[in-house]
Amino acid sequence: MNIIKLEEMLKQFFNEDIGDGDLSSEYIFSPKQQGTFSFYAKESGIFCGASIIEHGFLLLDRSIEVNLPKKDGESIEVGDVIAIIDGPLQKLLMGERVILNLIQRMSAIATAAHLAVQEIAGTNTKICDTRKTIPGLRMLDKYAVRTGGAFNHRNGLYDAIMLKDNHIAFAGSITKAIQAAREKVGHTVKIEVEIETKKQLDEAILAGADIIMFDNRSPEEIRAWLPAVPSSITTEASGGITLENIRAYAQAGVQWISLGTLTHSVKAFDISALVQMKGGHSIVHH
Repeated sequence: MNIIKLEEMLKQFFNEDIGDGDLSSEYIFSPKQQGTFSFYAKESGIFCGASIIEHGFLLLDRSIEVNLPKKDGESIEVGDVIAIIDGPLQKLLMGERVILNLIQRMSAIATAAHLAVQEIAGTNTKICDTRKTIPGLRMLDKYAVRTGGAFNHRNGLYDAIMLKDNHIAFAGSITKAIQAAREKVGHTVKIEVEIETKKQLDEAILAGADIIMFDNRSPEEIRAWLPAVPSSITTEASGGITLENIRAYAQAGVQWISLGTLTHSVKAFDISALVQMKGGHSIVHH
């Protein structure tokens, strides 16, 4: 992960939330009062977001001490302590919500990726994500996918060519779209084509696609069409794939399965913060 970019993102997120100051914390507590946060899991899954906790709190105050019993990619169970943070109480409270929001999302994505990978264990298929990420959070979303044991598809529009139905419609055909792209693209950039019919598959093969995506096709259709695909062309399936049917797609023989659900519809992982003021009482924050 690009730490320089991460810190710039965190500054932006903190500025959005803190504005000109945290009225609640600054009006109630003095800058000298010290406290401790303990982040702990309220469900089981895969933890992701250690860098968020460490760099986030240190941006607010360099004197804050961060202890991380759990590392990215490790399994966590209900009640496990994920992080212990000591420092000025004002700054701990100031950073809590932004940091929790991020690690809850990242842990949810890592857990979803892990579950998908487990579902296809023993096959030759790999799981990857899509561009269906939250704007502004793509680096974190895709890092979380990797943390869960899956892989990243292209990072954006800039690092691979994917010819979808609209590109093909405007270009006139799959062949014309691939030819136009091939004339201008460098040798390190792959060209992927989305297909929905056997006729489109045959055209994409003849036109020289590097990757062919079977879009919203059934496992049975993919199994029947795959023998026509040369081994030099990478195959991918996407659309309508869930944990319930993902193994059937893997067993159909496709090399990659891309899942938008890894990032576009995860439910935040349940993590809470136990706050203790030095010499005071403990309070649980959600």
